[in-house]
Amino acid sequence: MACLHFSSGSALKISIGLRLFLSVLLAILAVTASAVWLLRQTVLEGFGDYAVQIELDRLEGLSNDLARRYADAGGWRFVPRRDTARRAWLGEELARRQALRTGALAPVAPALPAAPAAPAAPALPAAPAAHVSPPSAPPSASAAAVQSPPSPPPAVAPPAPPGVPLPPLPPPAPGMQGASLQERVTLLDAGGAWLAGRPPGALPLVRRAILADGRTVGYLAVARSSGPTDALAYAFLEGLSASLWPIVGAGVLLSALAASLLAVHFRRPIGRLALGAQALADGRFDTRLPVERSDELGELAHHFNLLAARLDDAERSRRQWVADTSHELRTPLAVLRAQLEAIQDGVRQADPDHIAAMLRQVLALNRLIDELYALARADVGALECKQERVDLWALAGEEAAAFTSRFEAAGLTLELGPAPANAYVLADADRMRQVLRNLLENSLRYTTAGGRVLLSAQAGGGRLLIAIDDSAPGVPGDALARLGERFYRVDASRSRAGGGAGLGLALCRRLVEAQGGTLAFAHSPLGGLRVAVAMPLEAA
Repeated sequence: MACLHFSSGSALKISIGLRLFLSVLLAILAVTASAVWLLRQTVLEGFGDYAVQIELDRLEGLSNDLARRYADAGGWRFVPRRDTARRAWLGEELARRQALRTGALAPVAPALPAAPAAPAAPALPAAPAAHVSPPSAPPSASAAAVQSPPSPPPAVAPPAPPGVPLPPLPPPAPGMQGASLQERVTLLDAGGAWLAGRPPGALPLVRRAILADGRTVGYLAVARSSGPTDALAYAFLEGLSASLWPIVGAGVLLSALAASLLAVHFRRPIGRLALGAQALADGRFDTRLPVERSDELGELAHHFNLLAARLDDAERSRRQWVADTSHELRTPLAVLRAQLEAIQDGVRQADPDHIAAMLRQVLALNRLIDELYALARADVGALECKQERVDLWALAGEEAAAFTSRFEAAGLTLELGPAPANAYVLADADRMRQVLRNLLENSLRYTTAGGRVLLSAQAGGGRLLIAIDDSAPGVPGDALARLGERFYRVDASRSRAGGGAGLGLALCRRLVEAQGGTLAFAHSPLGGLRVAVAMPLEAA
């Protein structure tokens, strides 16, 4: 099972297995405690009613006896009239029935109270015949034989006449269950009026109907105790409390088993994730995890692999970025160095032509550094854009007019489409000029002489779309998605001697995205490349 670990920093580390064990254990103990508490409350609240129903079932014999006597008497006239006698009458009846049942099972003590019944014997004529027998018994054996018939009187004496009530028995000792029942039993008539037993009070009564000749003539009721004092209820609760410790022990064992299984189930993929994260931290971006699960951990492993792939691509891009940047900076620096050394060695003279050539290299180097700086600021979100309401189509027309002479010199035709109904956008005018200038420069540089370039605009759907289409050569389909990458240049079919560093389109994309727009590349209907700039429209 899981255990505690101590890290090098002396901080307590609780493993997943131990956390699972404690969670499952607390859940089981909470459920057990709640069940025991609810069961105890149910017993305390409902055991009184249950016990009263049992007591009413035990009074079925008394109920039947009362119904029979009601039918014989034609009413409740046999119930005592005095209140004190009425209060004790039902208890005496219960005690009598208890004594009769005890006498039938074990005939010992119940037969002794029959001695007081002797005064009732004078009503019988058998006593004088017993005294006449001595004179008629002279010394003859036949007389002794004739004298045998008087033996029946002893058999007649024990049974009491049916109409004579038995003497009351002493009530059971306090604390017995019968005593509690005698104190709470009540006899009511058909209208609910009190007849005998305990007078109705604040305690609720549970009734059983007394039927005579198929109709209800009264009720035998038992009062529910004000508190759960029944010994059976407390005995049940004591037994429940005694079984709590085995339940707790079973809960501990079950929670330990469940935690162990869950820990094994979860710790293996989590361990692989931890090792994979450590590998990424060490720079091993080719690390991949097996995706063997369909739950959240499997989804986490899938996203881990995506993250590792992105980090791997980012690392390759970083290395390529450093290599390309070094190469692009080395080219103009190498040209400058060669020309300066030639002038220093006297091979060349510092005439205006050589100085102009060196200045072109310095300007190219400065332009490259500016683009790198702008891209770096865009990467960290520090690119400054002063957005204002700008007519982007008018701005594009101005930049196109500035490139007209250069397009004509290159043997290219620059055409403008119709103006859109609304061309106002919220943008930085200088940044958008830089974007349009780079895009027109790209078309000028890579379009074959004799071709054409079309600048058009279209407004709709809350956006303004400005497209620059040029003629052949075209761009391969697999190269379209990479045109916005830094230092990426298509193969020689679209490259000429004056090719740039491959930062212009990447910079254009970042500048447009920084102002809330998008820049996309597609095949042009003219046979070359289409660059589409989309910006949100502002109200005219």
